[in-house]
Amino acid sequence: MISAGDFRKGITFEMDGDVYQIVDFQHVKPGKGAAFVRAKIKSVMTGTIKDLTFNPNDRYPRARIETKEMQYLYNDGNLYYFMDNETYEQLPLEKEQVEDAIVYIKENDNAIIRFYEGKPFEVVAPNFVELVVSHTEPGVKGDTAAGATKPATLETGAIVNVPLFINVGDKIKIDTRTGEYLSRV
Repeated sequence: MISAGDFRKGITFEMDGDVYQIVDFQHVKPGKGAAFVRAKIKSVMTGTIKDLTFNPNDRYPRARIETKEMQYLYNDGNLYYFMDNETYEQLPLEKEQVEDAIVYIKENDNAIIRFYEGKPFEVVAPNFVELVVSHTEPGVKGDTAAGATKPATLETGAIVNVPLFINVGDKIKIDTRTGEYLSRV
């Protein structure tokens, strides 16, 4: 059991016959009245998002989530195929299940698939990935204001803000949790 006062981003719990994952939360202590927890929760199975208010003493059963590392193989339009590295079984997932992570994953890269009761519901990219810049505007000499950035399109289609010295063909390291440029490799 988990109380609403212990909510943190990413925690999964069961409520009203569905499984929810906490997307965002805020503990509120008004000057008058009791404290409460305002949370944005996402249904694991349907993907619907709700904004709800909880009493910090409300208790909910934790949902058991399984994770498995799988290899991304290819996509054929709307389905993305992942292979279990141990059994070599292929798992087709729909675009809605992979859209947050697929912009950072190339073919043959590994990703973490999260399951609830044997049903996949989310694909998580590795925390850090190294990708090649496929398109960016050239940096202009003398245009070196502190912290200046420009957009760059990566080989997977992701668009990331990078420093002016990054050129097409450079390999860069990206934090997939924030989508930020970290360094040139």
